Amino acid sequence: MPKRRVHVVAAAIYNDDERVFLSRRPSYVDQGGLWEFPGGKLHPHETGLEALKRELNEELGIHVKRAQPLIRVHHEYTDKHILLDVWGVRDFEGAPYGREGQVVRWVPVADLGRYNFPAANLPIIKAVALPHAYMITADRADEASFEAGLTAALERHRPRLVRLRDTALDAEAYAARAERAVDICRRAGAQLMLGHRGSEMEALVALVERLDAGGLHLTSDQLGVLARRPLDGARWLGASVHDAAGLAQAERLDCDFAVLSPVRATGSHPDAQPLGWHGLQQMIEHVRLPVFALGGLGLEDIDHARGVGAQGVAAISAFER
Repeated sequence: MPKRRVHVVAAAIYNDDERVFLSRRPSYVDQGGLWEFPGGKLHPHETGLEALKRELNEELGIHVKRAQPLIRVHHEYTDKHILLDVWGVRDFEGAPYGREGQVVRWVPVADLGRYNFPAANLPIIKAVALPHAYMITADRADEASFEAGLTAALERHRPRLVRLRDTALDAEAYAARAERAVDICRRAGAQLMLGHRGSEMEALVALVERLDAGGLHLTSDQLGVLARRPLDGARWLGASVHDAAGLAQAERLDCDFAVLSPVRATGSHPDAQPLGWHGLQQMIEHVRLPVFALGGLGLEDIDHARGVGAQGVAAISAFER
């Protein structure tokens, strides 16, 4: 028998203090007692946004003025297939409360991991905690030029997550640069992701831990040969991917996010076939982790990327401007 398909909308509602609003499921319903992002099932002939506005008014007493897509999560239960259509909501009228008697709470994003959620909600936690722009550093041989460029980009664009790429450096030089870059990013309130194709995996993980960096970013080649997640869940694990097989491997390794490229043609990879927005949307539709779009994109493309289901954009040159 085919499984029953259920389309549900949910909201990550933010306040001015960057806390997220949660509600707890009543004890007498399925998965009662677990926390969740508020929402509910679509009515016949409703769009996702229409259902979101209705549900949040019925459950929390607020009127949504504007919402943006965050992530779409497909999840298989034993008896049903759930599509969670999740939206980010910052612009609303009213003060949310448990209009149906449910327990509710404003929770700091950093504390979401302390709460028990239904399994289908777990990718949402990662999407809520991640930014919508992922900065990738440009290759610079000169240390003074690198540090000046990184500092200027952090001041100008204020990215929260940065990947130290620098393919031209050997393992020793990369580790030395990482030590300085971690400090520069930390002072600017950003987390630094480390990743180097010329270093041994054990050495990279040890470097991440020694510097207390934000996490590890795997190249597509490194991703392909790993059999298990190489570091603990307290830090981010990202991966570069170029096709559906890479996305599937990132899911198997329990990566926290992936970077998929190229979306548009780029001068650095002129022979690569670009996915385009439609191809990107099709490829990530059933992926259970946030995906950044990369390749010929700028910060002005964030809303478009989110509109087709991506977490946002990753870029190098856009942060140089």
